Amino acid sequence: MSDAVIDGIPFVFVRRGAVVESVHRVAACAADVRGAVVYSAGDIDAPVYLRSAAKPFIAAEIVACGAAARFGFGARELATVAASHNGEPEHVAVVRDILERIGLTPDALQCGVHPPSYEPAAAALAEAGRRPTALHHNCSGKHAGILAACVHLGADPATYLSPEHPVQRRILAFCGRMLGIEAGGLPVGVDGCGIPVFAAPLRAAAVAFARLATLDGLSAGDAAALATVRDAMAAEPFYVAGTGRFDTALMVATGGRIVCKAGAEGVHGDALRRERLGFVLKAVDGGAGRAVPPAATAMLESLGALDSAERADLEPFAAPPLRNVAGRVVGRLETRAPARA
Repeated sequence: MSDAVIDGIPFVFVRRGAVVESVHRVAACAADVRGAVVYSAGDIDAPVYLRSAAKPFIAAEIVACGAAARFGFGARELATVAASHNGEPEHVAVVRDILERIGLTPDALQCGVHPPSYEPAAAALAEAGRRPTALHHNCSGKHAGILAACVHLGADPATYLSPEHPVQRRILAFCGRMLGIEAGGLPVGVDGCGIPVFAAPLRAAAVAFARLATLDGLSAGDAAALATVRDAMAAEPFYVAGTGRFDTALMVATGGRIVCKAGAEGVHGDALRRERLGFVLKAVDGGAGRAVPPAATAMLESLGALDSAERADLEPFAAPPLRNVAGRVVGRLETRAPARA
């Protein structure tokens, strides 16, 4: 299988021994708040569900509506609201605390149940003879934050998954302002955790992350809410993802200069604060688990957003080994990104 960059579109190559066994095609866009595109690959105008990459903007509406202030949410709580966390004990403790502050129990969470994403945490839970709960779901922080807004605004917490729920309407309106698209023009589906999820072109998503990076072109209230969430994520990167996760590693490596958020099906959004840009990529085949970290690292490096020390810190994600079930290295992942125009 050829390992050349095809038509200027980057690929992540899965090499087993000397042979390229599989490839992941990547689309990407970097833009400023005015929508000026400085980097693109693939189709940047096709609608893409941002999935959990939208969580910083969802968390910002929790701040904007006043719920975060009322319930005393600090950086750790807001980072967890914006998280797709590992379900480690620290994450579970924060979500439980949020629910206690707003007077609800874990039964109010409608995200469903899955074991902790972090295997040691899942193993420890099993060894203790305990079953996972909704608190362990990677989206439980977001759901708890939305419930906080329900309680604060006097909206029904039992129906918070409905697209017509007043809190969901507020969230979609906030996201629309960040994207520069009227909320009514955003296709809406259902996310894996049950909440409404919107689709937008990578071009618009890059603008939204540029706003997260710069706070430019926003009302004072929106800018303050977005800054609060951005700074919380930068201050508490462990709570955004967790042990061994790319998002946490990228924010730690850059000291929060890059604030990032992954989404399911191969989406990743980055606020490049020094470059004053937003950058969003999509692994077209949805190969998030293995394609996104090497692709994001390569393209961030090509944008000049990573220095040599930061790139070295991210080496385990930039060129991860391919291992078999026994843990033996049998290949590697490689990324070939076209040079920046």
